[in-house]
Amino acid sequence: MNTKNQSSPDNSLHYPLGDVLPESGTTMEVAPGVYWLRMRLPFALDHINLWLLRDELDGVQGWTIIDCGIANDETRTSWEQIFTSQLQGLPVLRVLVTHMHPDHIGLAQWLCERWHVPLWISMTDYLTAQWLSHKEGGAAVGMRAGGGGSADHFQKHGLSAPEDLEKIRARSNYYSNMVPGVPRQYRRIIDGEVIVIGGHGWRVIMGYGHAPEHASLFCKELGVLISGDMLLPRISTNVSVYDADPDADPLGLYLDSLDQYLPLPDDTLVLPSHGKPFTGMKPRIEQLKTHHDERLADTLGACKKPAHARELVPVLFKRELDIHQMTFAMGEAIAHLNYLLRRGRLRRQLCDDGVLRFSVV
Repeated sequence: MNTKNQSSPDNSLHYPLGDVLPESGTTMEVAPGVYWLRMRLPFALDHINLWLLRDELDGVQGWTIIDCGIANDETRTSWEQIFTSQLQGLPVLRVLVTHMHPDHIGLAQWLCERWHVPLWISMTDYLTAQWLSHKEGGAAVGMRAGGGGSADHFQKHGLSAPEDLEKIRARSNYYSNMVPGVPRQYRRIIDGEVIVIGGHGWRVIMGYGHAPEHASLFCKELGVLISGDMLLPRISTNVSVYDADPDADPLGLYLDSLDQYLPLPDDTLVLPSHGKPFTGMKPRIEQLKTHHDERLADTLGACKKPAHARELVPVLFKRELDIHQMTFAMGEAIAHLNYLLRRGRLRRQLCDDGVLRFSVV
């Protein structure tokens, strides 16, 4: 889940494949044994990149799937086309998911059951997805019907339009509609682990802030980083504060996580979940840090007099937002406020109207 917030991409990024994209139901080889496919999403961010890696497990030749798409009929149909025409008659051997957001894990249960294979994922994201795919867990992303959840969370931060609050409360099954379930068992992946896929070692790099425990995969031999949502070429990764952890500092976690990629070689081919494969990882990291520095400066400017997160949204996002985008924008506005609060740059006060307002120290 990402907001389409531009973050000043420039010519320091290079797109080795140009404007060529894999067509629906097809794949494109981007490195030896690494294939790119795209599937549609019903959001403003209208696609996700998924990856097929040639593999061998226990002497059996086949494929590893990395990320799944959301659970809907269109995505299932797209996968069936891939299975029919792109697998060279070989089976899927495992499904690896970078993190628990619906566009990444949505069809994991269906894929694992269809091929009778295990799900590989971090423990935190597995447990979070398992919880949220049940109705009682929806409160963690604010989809609890009848009050509470994100509606109350965002109302406390200044979102007051009754129609917006009602729309948020009506999304009680938002996550479970796109992630109806996850496999009962999983294989945990951890930071620094080297997973052998197709005879190549892929080192797990855990990142934080966008998801609880997001796994990127780096293969030194191939010079490839499957970055998931941690590094995107043209939009900034969403970092949001949710009602289950209202004092969280996801922006600080995300910015710290970016430093883990700096030791990687300059010519690393980055395979992002959205947008086109690119090189220029280090300039992109600097762009992202500059982007957030600018947004933090804007936040401080807006808080010269007491302000709440809803007042900050048009400062950070210069366009009209639907309710789906507004929930992410509110979460990100709170993330910037919490970042500055944690570092002593802002103070916070619960005012008589029940709204939290922030002001410069």
